[in-house]
Amino acid sequence: MTATSEALPRRGLSRRQAVAALGAGTVAITLVPLSAEATPESAKKLLGELVKAAPKAGKVQIKTQEIAENGNTVPVTIAVESPMTDGDYVKEIHVVSDKNPQPGVASFMLTPANGKAEVQFRMRMAETQNVIAVALMSDGSAWTAAREVKVTIGGCGG
Repeated sequence: MTATSEALPRRGLSRRQAVAALGAGTVAITLVPLSAEATPESAKKLLGELVKAAPKAGKVQIKTQEIAENGNTVPVTIAVESPMTDGDYVKEIHVVSDKNPQPGVASFMLTPANGKAEVQFRMRMAETQNVIAVALMSDGSAWTAAREVKVTIGGCGG
């Protein structure tokens, strides 16, 4: 007797079933909200988790536009006063925001080999918000600065 495909039991999913399941999973993932808007409290909480020492004002400078007419790509530069020597350097720079979908914007790890404690990046901002930077130094101290960036929509105040 010759076995035919009808006589053998099927195991697993057919291609059609697998594609349908994958599509349903994609729809389920899409329907789940990604996140709520960050708040000053969530930004402060995240900084507390990233930097254990209480940050002091000073040494950190945030260079960016005061008013961003196009919030899709706002250039930001964070500079920290430091000699960047083996005994005195910036170990980490953390940037958070209080109005982005998530409070964490960027984290940078540095060594004395960087030579200069300055980082540059572009940030997307949908609305006016505070950008907060904290630098963790090699001696365990932490320094901070904050800057409000006003985002306009179509050239109108925001």
